[in-house]
Amino acid sequence: MTFRSMEVHPWTLTTHQLDKEHKRLVESLTSLGNGYMGMRGNFEETYSGDTHLGTYVAGVWFPDKTRVGWWKNGYPRYFGKAINNLNFAKVEILVDGKLVDLAKDQVEEFNLTLDMKHGVLSRSFVVAGVKFVVTRFISLAVKELAAFKWEVVSVDGKEHQVEFKSYLDGNVRNEDSNYEENFWHTLEAKTQGEGSSLTIQTRENPFGVERFIVHAEQTFAGDFKPLASQAQESQVVNTFVATLGEQALTFEKRVVLTTSRDYQNQGELEQAASALSQELADQTFTQLLQAHSAKWEERWQLADVQINGSNPKALESQQGIRFNLFQLFSTYYGEDSRLNIGPKGFTGEKYGGATYWDTEAYLVPLYLALAKPEVTENLLKYRHQQLAGAQHNAREQGLAGALYPMVTFNGIECHNEWEITFEEIHRNGAIAYAIYNYTNYTGDQTYLATKGLEVLVEIARFWASRVHYSARKHKYMIHGVTGPNEYENNINNNWYTNRIATWVLDYTAKALAQYPRPDLGVTEVELEKWQDIVANMYFPYDQELEVFVQHDGFLDKELRPVSSLDASKDLPLNQKWSWDKILRSPFIKQADVLQGLYFFGDQFDLETKRRNFDFYEPMTVHESSLSPSIHAILAAELGKDAKAVEMYLRTSRLDLDNYNNDTEDGLHITSMSGSWLSIVQGFAQMKTWQGKLSFAPMLPSIWDDYSFHINYRQRLLKVSINKEFVTLELLQGESLTLEVYGQTHTLESLVQVKLGAK
Repeated sequence: MTFRSMEVHPWTLTTHQLDKEHKRLVESLTSLGNGYMGMRGNFEETYSGDTHLGTYVAGVWFPDKTRVGWWKNGYPRYFGKAINNLNFAKVEILVDGKLVDLAKDQVEEFNLTLDMKHGVLSRSFVVAGVKFVVTRFISLAVKELAAFKWEVVSVDGKEHQVEFKSYLDGNVRNEDSNYEENFWHTLEAKTQGEGSSLTIQTRENPFGVERFIVHAEQTFAGDFKPLASQAQESQVVNTFVATLGEQALTFEKRVVLTTSRDYQNQGELEQAASALSQELADQTFTQLLQAHSAKWEERWQLADVQINGSNPKALESQQGIRFNLFQLFSTYYGEDSRLNIGPKGFTGEKYGGATYWDTEAYLVPLYLALAKPEVTENLLKYRHQQLAGAQHNAREQGLAGALYPMVTFNGIECHNEWEITFEEIHRNGAIAYAIYNYTNYTGDQTYLATKGLEVLVEIARFWASRVHYSARKHKYMIHGVTGPNEYENNINNNWYTNRIATWVLDYTAKALAQYPRPDLGVTEVELEKWQDIVANMYFPYDQELEVFVQHDGFLDKELRPVSSLDASKDLPLNQKWSWDKILRSPFIKQADVLQGLYFFGDQFDLETKRRNFDFYEPMTVHESSLSPSIHAILAAELGKDAKAVEMYLRTSRLDLDNYNNDTEDGLHITSMSGSWLSIVQGFAQMKTWQGKLSFAPMLPSIWDDYSFHINYRQRLLKVSINKEFVTLELLQGESLTLEVYGQTHTLESLVQVKLGAK
């Protein structure tokens, strides 16, 4: 079942009703961010109904106590999580002395719009005879700046006294804290002139994890006159008042936020915030907004995917891809190699907000094509910087090399589900695959030969120590794992895990042969062991079905398709069934075997892909946000238009249409690249196997045409597909040899071929 809360428009999300039942869902969808900080789309004004007030700062986190009663050796000591930060948006509005509460008051002419082209959230509503028009943005031009503006006018012909109380509030909590504790304490709360500031610090922790200081200053502009200011224990408040008549008045609030991640001490970050506030004081709200919007327009010039068609699904497709790109770039744009991409970004607290394998598997391909190479290199450097932590994690498990964590902020594992922490080790292969992906796509071998090999060797050593040799079958095996399909735990010989483990060993050995690194100490004995594992790994396969078996014993289940379930009673499984029932069922959460066919697509022919797709997809419930895109890509390659379109719409509108009934917890940020992958690697069939760029586009039946840009090896290309032609344009860079439908072309300015040409 799906639910759509916002209207479908090419560049906006809009609603004309205050939907109190789905308030949290709308808050998630209207989140804003700039890579440095962000917040959910909760109201600035008082809303006493159900809401999730969420403001987050990149890289600021806390090690929450792991809450288990069955401690095991090697278990993570803490669960790291992105923590709700000080609420810098908060205001209270009084009209004629009465507090405006949008949950209780009669609200008229309500409108809410997220403008994705310019990165602006706006609202308007009428309460007690007064109309409010609210504009909010978090600046791309000045990363420390969040700006708010209210335009206020009387609409009932009466005069009204309107009062604004603007807060910086440090009394915030996480909804997902294990013990409901407050993670912050106040260092300083003070008022100065017409403004105020608040400085807070994360509480002490017993794990030796650094403590963070966050400082915010609020300044004001507009027509309202200052009335009072007050500093309390955990908050500051400035009060402004005006008598409102027929002429519209404005109230502006600007917040500058700095953190100890960028400054040595409290004094430095406070001085930096004050200096920046003074520097911005001479600029109007309009000027600040224009600078911010110009940055968004610059990003869209490269990133935008244009989709046209008379079918309503075409417009839904267009909104979906733009929404996902907007939220991705609101979360991360590669400016800081200390940061990575949390699965909820700045939109919620679920999953702790830390780094998962999603980055390497799903996001690296997008950033390679839609940003400068340095952006992806920063993602790789993030893992290189945490190599020591990954080595520590492997030692905790009694293994060699490096085991990259399932969840982390600093390289140390901080996930507290045993079947994930100990067993979902295929993530280690994704880290290595990203190094290959970057090297193959850019053609730049420098990273591989230096930092890349340092990571690859340690990952290879992990795999060599994690396998065991079966004397009975004369094969190497990997037992006790969870594959990408998390609806199977503690299974043996997951085909995908075994495949990516051997790939890492082989790729690392070949890279060492090409770029010898004696300093890494890899011996001939080690290399021989690696090659023996590669040559003799066990891969489950069924001769009769001619499919790769997901894991030992999978075919002994009661196999049946998802279509045999009662959607209203059974789906989503993770909300309707017990965990025991899920684990015993044949139903697959996300691409597992098919994940391997996607990663290593040049190693398997179409018929092999078809047999495995036809076998596994009908049993897949796609309850992981990572699942639909892989299926869309493979379905497009196999000529399955209807299935490719179905999966594209699911990945592009996963949150917009609330497919998995969980968007109220926050957006699925790290899977949002799936919509772009589905178009570029799916419908357009862009491939870069062995460093050769190729396309074999199809046109989805619900579209009339589509186009996109990619960066590729110091070149900028535009790819356009309509009902007649595939057109490739070289907009920047030197000529390029590539393939379209298997035919070689030299792209000097423009290549055009008939759609589907053989």
